[in-house]
Amino acid sequence: MQTIHWAGAGLSAIPGLRRLIKRGHTVKVYNRSVEKAQQAISDLDGDTQVIKFGIDTIAANVNPGDVVVSMLPGDFHVPLAQMCLQQKAHFVSSSYISEPMQALHAQAQELGLSLVNEVGLDPGIDHSMAHALVDDYRSSALFDKKLTHSFTSYCGGVGGGVNDFFYKFSWSPAGVLRALKSTSVSILDGKDYTVTQPWNAVDEFPLEMPWGSETFEVYPNRDSRPFIGQYHMADDWNIKQFVRGTLRSKGWKKAWQPIFQQIEQGMDEPALVALSDQLWDKYSLQEGEADRVVMAVTLKAEQDGKAVWHKTYLMDAVGDADGSAMAKLVSIPVSLAVEAVIDKELEAGVSAAPSKPELVKRWLDAANSVTDNFAVIDHLKVTV
Repeated sequence: MQTIHWAGAGLSAIPGLRRLIKRGHTVKVYNRSVEKAQQAISDLDGDTQVIKFGIDTIAANVNPGDVVVSMLPGDFHVPLAQMCLQQKAHFVSSSYISEPMQALHAQAQELGLSLVNEVGLDPGIDHSMAHALVDDYRSSALFDKKLTHSFTSYCGGVGGGVNDFFYKFSWSPAGVLRALKSTSVSILDGKDYTVTQPWNAVDEFPLEMPWGSETFEVYPNRDSRPFIGQYHMADDWNIKQFVRGTLRSKGWKKAWQPIFQQIEQGMDEPALVALSDQLWDKYSLQEGEADRVVMAVTLKAEQDGKAVWHKTYLMDAVGDADGSAMAKLVSIPVSLAVEAVIDKELEAGVSAAPSKPELVKRWLDAANSVTDNFAVIDHLKVTV
């Protein structure tokens, strides 16, 4: 039996880790604090072992065909993936595919190994929703590349209660701060839309959901354009809008103005880490507080300014005793990817969330099972 080597047992990792143990997999857990990892799974019966984290330690335990999971900060992903290639093992993480990770593609293919990334929440479940929408549209009688197409995908944490900051952190704020320093490129009115300061591109985002209407704030992040191909929207499609972005509570932009000002004035990495620590001390999600995650992914096709095909996937999840919403929606899809690797359902090489319809359905069914509200809206048939 293949062994799963799960590196990192922080809060965001626990639901997926527990799911694999409950399903009878052999799991070795690696964490800096052995005690904390043991506490997270002590009530479960299974073939498990908790070991103090170290890449060399994992390498010493990995056998060919095993699966290594990185629920660690991004800096660890490529070294762990490289170790997997040396040990002829597979690799899974929830993070975006970096250039150094992509550079391992040919070697992984040659060795018949899967290095799977982007299988968490965002990126991850959003990819599954996008694949489902595009497949649905392509199979419809209305599909026509010449129509005017708009695609939007927004996701964010908005829970923990309203405070003066309009946000609560589920884990280190450093990632959010680094993202705010990054340039994004999306498509707007058929042209590249480049944003160097996200706070200057925040829009109100009214969202009509079957369980209630609410207005959020959204802004683009990263470079959306490579995902056009990933979502099988060919280059010859007439695309008016294509944006993947972040969703926040209404009022977030105003509340974060002091942070934006600090970034505008220049913020090196030590200053960013120091600010991250301050924000964590003041605005971290506390024990017993329920976080909330909202995701909305939409594809629309128009003819002469009128929608002829228009659907949205909506997901609204709140944390509970089984874990935070963020943790469940990040780590449970990771566990699905691990099982898909073991069952040889994923191709060799570096890949993101799968586009095979049966796997897309499995991912979305799992998301639906752990969320409070999940729906597919056909805007041309249903009035919400």
